[in-house]
Amino acid sequence: MKKLYSLLVLLLLVTGIMAGCGSDNSSENNTNVSTEENQNTEDSAFPVTITDALDKDVTLEEDPEKIVSLIPSNAEILFALGAGSEVVGVSDFANYPEETADIEKIGGMEFNVEKIISLDPDLVLAHGSSAHNSEAGLQQLRDAGIAVLVVNDAKSFDEVYTSMEMIGQATGETEAAEELIADMKSKLEEIKSKAESIEETKSVFVEVSPAPEIYSPGKNTFMDDMLSLINATNVTHDQEGWNQIDQEAIIQANPDVIITTYGYYTEKPVEQVLSRDGWKDVTAVKEERVVDVHSDLVTRSGPRLVEGVEELAKAVYPDVFTE
Repeated sequence: MKKLYSLLVLLLLVTGIMAGCGSDNSSENNTNVSTEENQNTEDSAFPVTITDALDKDVTLEEDPEKIVSLIPSNAEILFALGAGSEVVGVSDFANYPEETADIEKIGGMEFNVEKIISLDPDLVLAHGSSAHNSEAGLQQLRDAGIAVLVVNDAKSFDEVYTSMEMIGQATGETEAAEELIADMKSKLEEIKSKAESIEETKSVFVEVSPAPEIYSPGKNTFMDDMLSLINATNVTHDQEGWNQIDQEAIIQANPDVIITTYGYYTEKPVEQVLSRDGWKDVTAVKEERVVDVHSDLVTRSGPRLVEGVEELAKAVYPDVFTE
């Protein structure tokens, strides 16, 4: 059961559960608009054609009134853009914001096609991380006359911004998307600027699933980018993507700080690490520098990634980032 549980946790994390698009300028061409026209700014952005992550051109004739999100990150972006009231269906794993608890669930990694069709949505937001494995189901939705937009599987902050721009354009919330992206960039610059003053960098081991099958992120992951941004060293940076790590290798790396990200799924992760046989001489354990950070903040490719960076910064450099 422990093996099955660990694999499930890792799968949820890697897929981001728990992580370019064109623009329409039609509204910009009318600088002198009447009050009535101004009230219909969103409608003026339609029809719009967007090239999605599968390189498919998706045309939306009107501002969608009913939207289904197949992955939690898309739902978070929708709410952050002010389009939450249009969401009629979300993934079983959607847990933020709290309003998602009252929205119809359409399945997890395998979505319920019939359920989605019954909700009569104008738009379904799919995701590049799972689109190829669910192409038959997505095609059923298209055949039912539903617009399906596959959002890119973001692997960097710039790609997250692209996701937000795409969803903003699909919902007529382009201005809100621009404001959200600008706010995220500003906050990240503040964090980066603060981190540049750090002279003694810390080595960090990130544990995304518990023993006995311990997994950790290497390069080309959000976690690795985040650690670099706060001027910390990821001890598994030499690995590519997500990998199972031998405990002896972690002990030899002797990290200054250990971050766990599975406290949401299992009890007392910090205590688990601190009490492991053979780990008592690891600096992070000896100095009790083991901190659990909510996995959604550091793996889910949405607007809360900045919060994730802030939490990591506080965990690694509390004297610098904890006010």
